[in-house]
Order: sequence, then C-alpha cells, then structure tokens
Amino acid sequence: MRQLTFIAAITFLVSPHLFAQQSPPPPPNSSEDVAALRQRVSDLEQRIAALEQQLRMLQSAQAPAAGAPAQADAPPPAPPAVPPSVPPAGEATQPTAGQLPTYGGASSSAKALNPDISIIGDFIGKAGGNSVQPTRSLEMHESEVGLQAIVDPYARGDFFISFGETGVDLEEGYITFTALPGFTARAGKMRAAFGKVNATHNHTLPWVDRPLVIDNLLGGEDGISDAGVSLSRIIPAPKGLFLEATGQVFRGDSGQDEAPVFRASRNSDVSAVAHLRSYADLNESTNFDFGLSYARGHNEQGSDFVTHLYGLDGTLRWKPLRRSIYHSFLFRTELIWSQRQELPALQRAFGFYTSADYQLGRRWFLGGRYDWSERSREADVIDRGGSLILSYWPSEFSQIRGQYRLTDYNHSVTANELLLQLLFSLGAHGAHPF
Repeated sequence: MRQLTFIAAITFLVSPHLFAQQSPPPPPNSSEDVAALRQRVSDLEQRIAALEQQLRMLQSAQAPAAGAPAQADAPPPAPPAVPPSVPPAGEATQPTAGQLPTYGGASSSAKALNPDISIIGDFIGKAGGNSVQPTRSLEMHESEVGLQAIVDPYARGDFFISFGETGVDLEEGYITFTALPGFTARAGKMRAAFGKVNATHNHTLPWVDRPLVIDNLLGGEDGISDAGVSLSRIIPAPKGLFLEATGQVFRGDSGQDEAPVFRASRNSDVSAVAHLRSYADLNESTNFDFGLSYARGHNEQGSDFVTHLYGLDGTLRWKPLRRSIYHSFLFRTELIWSQRQELPALQRAFGFYTSADYQLGRRWFLGGRYDWSERSREADVIDRGGSLILSYWPSEFSQIRGQYRLTDYNHSVTANELLLQLLFSLGAHGAHPF
C-alpha cells in the first residue's frame, strides 16, 4: 500500500506540469521568461530524482528475506560490504541522479582473462549423383570452434578446431608474434600461404565446394596445412602499392592421406613455401590484389622424389563507397602448375579456376565459376566444370547458399549436382586475412 501511495504521489506532483495545458505553451517573450522556464525544468528534474531515490529505498525495505514472510515496517537492509564501484558479480550498480546503470561488474573484468570463443556450423545438402567424388545427401560438414586471445603485449594465440561427423581435427593452432622489429612471426599448425583458396577456411569461401584445381593439385580441402614456422615482412614500395613477402617451413606432411601433396620420409624432408603479395587501390571504389606462390616438398615416393608447385593469383574488387552501397563485384582467378617427380617419368600438370560474384542487393549475391585442371599423378587426364551460385545473407551471422555444379571428368563421367549450404556463427569470431 505504501508503494502504491508513493507512486500516486509522484503522479500527482508531475501530472500538473505535463497535462495542465492541452495546447502548446506560447513562446517566451524575453530572456527572463527563458530563465524562468529553465529553472522550473531544473526544479522538476531534482524533485523526480529525489522521488526515484525514495522509491528505490522503499522497494528495498519491502523486499522480504529469502524464506521469511514480508514485514511491512521492516527497516531497509544494510548495504553490502563492497565498495560502490565494485558490485557483486552479475548485478548492476544503483545509478545516482543523471547516471546510467553499469552492468557486468566483476564478471566483465574476469572475461578479460578468457579467450574469445566462437562456433561456426556448416550444414550441406546435396541432390544428384557423382560417382567420382561421392558425398552424402545430408551432412553436418563441419563445426569449427575458434579460440582467440591476446597472450601478452607481444603475441596473440589462435586455435581453430574442426569437428566433423567422423572425427575431430586441429585445423589451425598457432601463436603470432606481432612486436618483432619489421617482421611478423608465427609458429604452430597453419594453412600455408600458397595462393588464395588454400589459406581460406570453408566458411569464408563464396562457394559450397573448392575448385577442381585445388582438389587435383593441392590436396583438396585439407590442402597444404602442416606444423611449421612462418615469417613475413612488409617490403618498402612506391606510394599506393603494398608489398608483403612470406616465407614458411613445414614438417613436410600435407594433403589427404590417400593422395598427399607432400610426405616426409625422414625428419630432414621438410617442405617450404614462399609467397609475394601486392595490393593497390586503383581508385576509391576499386582495388587489385596480385600474388605469386612457390612450394617445394618431398612426396610419398621417397626422399629422392620432390614435388614443385608454382602459383599465380589475382583478385579485382569493386565496391562503391558513395552510392549504390549495396552493389559490389569481385573477380578472382588462380593458376597452378605442378611438377611431380615419380617413376617412371616426371608428371607436369596445370589447372586454374576463374570466378565472378556480383552483389544484387543488400543480402543477395549471384556468382559463377569455371574450373579446368589436369591431375598431378595423371597429367593426361583433364577435368572441367562450371557452377552457378546464389547466396542470401539473413544477417552477418548466417548464410544460405545454393550451387548448381556440372562437372565433366575426362570426358568419361558427367556429374550434375545441386548443393545447398547453411552457415551460422555463434560468438566472437575474428576476421580472417583480407
């Protein structure tokens, strides 16, 4: 009853000023009238703040203790034995007049010691047949868990763990040293900086699958990914041009087990990767990215057999900043040459893909891709393919993508497939390389 009476008192005090006049008041005639109005507003604000403070005290006094009956005339509880600036975990501080409440308290400070955690789900459905690369009609293709945090002022750590329907794999896990003079160093298990697609996670690709040249020459989805060290440096260049050189050394085991790209027979059979990237803004809406790549490692034939890979990649981006902000265009291509030493003869293979993506509106993207590739172990076998892709982004945290894929395997097998992909993200997932 006291609380209802108090609320009625607030209404009585405030309502005459809010509802006394049904029409807008006339404008003030002088500076004295303006000063008087300002004084009245200030008085009202002070009275409302005082009433709110009394109301909070009244509510605290009427709140019954846990498991005890409410007492109408019980005195207000004693304040907690903590400083006002440090509220109990998970609670909000009581604001004073004109101050917004502060949430989180000690829990926000404790979070600073925990890494950013994210989960990205990749669900794929398929209709059609493919006897060369058969897949299931419905599958939770991948669930990627990311753990990322600053280690100290000199380094940061990143872990990406891939959960599939058949097992768990450490996709990447490395520490990056960001405070070295002129260099950036990295150590751990990582994707090699060879071209564009090899270094890209599944959920950041603009397609459901990977191009044929990646499957035939770079080991498919696993690609060149291994434990090793990496060193990169920005090279001085003319104004408007960005140059970055990267050198990496790996243990020497990359690719799928049944068809590896590199395989180390002894500890000295390490593999090496080099990449040179250049970037330039052509104008305020257009930029061009160009890269050269090289990789060398031993293959499963033994320590005396070496595989050399050469790559060239280019990306053209157009994104207007002043108008048509929901339209963009992206063109990319990647060419790869493979020289594989094996018996009875050296295998020389080549492949490439070319793709284009156009943003139709705020959430819709339309794209296409053409694939052409020889096979690293059978250079006289040629695979061709084409895809049409339509993507819809309900938000920045989810994607729905449909892809029609037509593949011709060496003029002997033709596969027509319709792929449907659903991507969704939970938590704070750091941005991948641009």
